[in-house]
Amino acid sequence: MRKVSAHLFSSLDGVVENPGAFQFGAFGPEEGAAMARALAPVTDVILGRTLYDEWSDFWPKHPGDGFAEFINPVVKYVASRTLTAPLAWENSRLIDGNLLDFVQDLREGEGGDISVNGISVVRQLLAAGLLDTLALTIHPVQVGSGKRLFDQLTDPLRLELVDSQITSVGNAMLAYRKRPE
Repeated sequence: MRKVSAHLFSSLDGVVENPGAFQFGAFGPEEGAAMARALAPVTDVILGRTLYDEWSDFWPKHPGDGFAEFINPVVKYVASRTLTAPLAWENSRLIDGNLLDFVQDLREGEGGDISVNGISVVRQLLAAGLLDTLALTIHPVQVGSGKRLFDQLTDPLRLELVDSQITSVGNAMLAYRKRPE
């Protein structure tokens, strides 16, 4: 079975929306190395509609960037109730039907790891138990307002820490998986 994972950047107060507004350039060599390791086995990416809109407008215009070299050609599946096919960004496909069923079928198929991006999509897969790993890079900043990953999760969600690192720029990189029942 293929591994499904998500990596979000967070403030100390749990804001995961628009991390570029609070990272303040706090992305050091450890963060870059961790991102490269995490993306190396990924062959498929799942995006929420909002993030698809942002990234499809930005990354094709920045082909020299390391992340652009990964995200532009990779197969991207977009979860949306408002977009219609065909999608303009290279190798982008609209998810047809139920997101949870789609992810379960995708993880049982052939291919490498699956990366999930977008707050709502990550939240849904986490609640459904379909996310194998949740990585959080926590920046030492309090933001105050913005979307938080766990805001709409009403049932307790027990996680277990599987990896941790404090980086040279002061971020805490934490990786969790759902705690076995």
